[in-house]
Amino acid sequence: MTLDNILEEINKAEKIVIVVHENPDGDAIGSALAMKLALKELGKEADAIIPEFPKTFEFLPGIEEVKKESDIEEYDLAIALDCGTIKLLNGCAKYFDNAKVKVSIDHHSSNTMFADYNYVNQDAPACAQLLLVMFNYFKIDITKEIGTCIVAGIITDTGGFRYEGVTAETFRFVADLCEKGIKVSQVYSQVFASKTKSKFDLHKIAIDRLEFLEDGKIAFTYITKADEEKVDAKNGDYDGIVETGRDIEGVEVSVFLRETDKGIKASLRSKNYVNVSEIAMMFGGGGHLRAAGCSNMQGGIEQIKNQILNRVRCYLK
Repeated sequence: MTLDNILEEINKAEKIVIVVHENPDGDAIGSALAMKLALKELGKEADAIIPEFPKTFEFLPGIEEVKKESDIEEYDLAIALDCGTIKLLNGCAKYFDNAKVKVSIDHHSSNTMFADYNYVNQDAPACAQLLLVMFNYFKIDITKEIGTCIVAGIITDTGGFRYEGVTAETFRFVADLCEKGIKVSQVYSQVFASKTKSKFDLHKIAIDRLEFLEDGKIAFTYITKADEEKVDAKNGDYDGIVETGRDIEGVEVSVFLRETDKGIKASLRSKNYVNVSEIAMMFGGGGHLRAAGCSNMQGGIEQIKNQILNRVRCYLK
């Protein structure tokens, strides 16, 4: 069984690295920290490498031990979390590529099974929930610190338990974590109910630009690097903009473009029936049925907008 193989490799490894996808969200960050803490319970030290992450998640246990980079050229074991393809590891791909053994733990339907051992379940609403299953199988004690990171991951990727991927099992897991003393309401508040002035200003710019197309079935907006500089935006301040468009009555697909140093990043969300993962994969990205994206698209905002919207239109009823 894959989990037995993964445990065997963990036990053999001396140098372990944990990596996540670029522009990490709460599921990626929470999963990385939970994995690092869980490995400590097994008597193993690991480097969690996350070059940058939103200030929102600075409250998570173990975040102070996260590294931006490592001088170790070859790890015995690399564990990729919440990442569908090796391409999305971006600056961390070298640590994964050079490792002797590679493991992927993920829940994206677009996962390419790029590791030696792949523990992938697209039905799981969050990678963090998969980790909880794994830790229980490994008989690892779920401490309050590990549980807090797990809850942050689950809350982030379920939109606060709002998305259709949430199952009865999800609530049972969270109930068990509550019994261990994890304050779910506090984690929720940190993740969703706290917003800096810069983040508010950036969201206002995007909302003011919001367009409705195809009889209101598509919502589109964007932000530029100049916008972010204007409001002194920080990493992650753009989180939630694409959901704002999706949540408007009548909208089936929300498209949000963000200008970066490497090109245009597109985020797509759908409400009822459009598979945005398929659309994202056409542009080298991927994700979930109702939430997906692609990075480093070359061209201007208007050009990329037209390319994506032409694809989206083919999926509308």
